[in-house]
Amino acid sequence: MKRLQKWLLMCSSLVTGVTGIVYFWMKRFLVPVDPFAVVGHPFEPWLLKAHILAAPVLVFALGLITVDHIWKNYRCLVPAGRRSGIAATWVIAPMVATGYLVQVVTAVGWLSALGWAHLGAGVWYLVSVVAHQQVFRRGPNVAATSAHPQRPRRRGRSLLTSSRAVRVLPVASPESTPTGPSSGRPTIRTGTEWASKGTK
Repeated sequence: MKRLQKWLLMCSSLVTGVTGIVYFWMKRFLVPVDPFAVVGHPFEPWLLKAHILAAPVLVFALGLITVDHIWKNYRCLVPAGRRSGIAATWVIAPMVATGYLVQVVTAVGWLSALGWAHLGAGVWYLVSVVAHQQVFRRGPNVAATSAHPQRPRRRGRSLLTSSRAVRVLPVASPESTPTGPSSGRPTIRTGTEWASKGTK
């Protein structure tokens, strides 16, 4: 992940998460001084606006790292921060979907359910992102593991490889015992021998 992408993701995640949590606390638990007030705190509308403005930036930052960071490290089985990264990835879609639906749903029951679901997904994502970031601050050994990820293994037997090419001829007859080109036993030749044979 590039430095600009990292800072954009972390800043947008923190601003979106903090404004959303504080807004929820003001809306649900603060009692307005004025009994005719519609908000629990004077800063409540400003926090909502800041949350709405920061959320698209977060979605844009997630889109920037989806292919180069999330999908690539998931396919390559990178061990560093894998659990926290997967935990954050699982709730991205529910968090974004509930955030958009809260703005358009008018039914009180559905609105309350979507609000709680959005809050839970947002808190889960914020904690996972912070934990994912802390993994790479523990030392250079973690960064070294991410620089050399494990490749996914394919099914089947793996063939031994070496710096010199080796070619094995098929067996013609298992009963034959003498060695040589006319025998049935396999003849092993190196790449140098095959090259010299081709030049003759």
